[in-house]
Amino acid sequence: MQEIVLVVHLILTISLVILVLIQKSSGGALGIGGGGGGQGGMMAGRSSATFLTRVTTYIAVGFFVTSMGLAVIAKQQTADSSVFDVDKKTIEQTVPEDRTEPVIPDSE
Repeated sequence: MQEIVLVVHLILTISLVILVLIQKSSGGALGIGGGGGGQGGMMAGRSSATFLTRVTTYIAVGFFVTSMGLAVIAKQQTADSSVFDVDKKTIEQTVPEDRTEPVIPDSE
């Protein structure tokens, strides 16, 4: 199930990036996008802008839904544990033994 949601999420991500890049920029303050001759003829007209905006909105909603779905799936697959829930036996097993005599390797 997680793999299917992840594949759909990746497809939505790529589609969202492409749709945002295709749309006409409204950065008039910088002198880019907006009016000019550059990209104006590619998808000119208000109806195409409205269509692209609607499709981008639907894909963005799908992106957020799949993001939340992946988070829920990941939460269900992990155990509810905390650092403070460690058993005393586990701590005792990880502590090395106390050696009173130093170990000196043979020099022979």
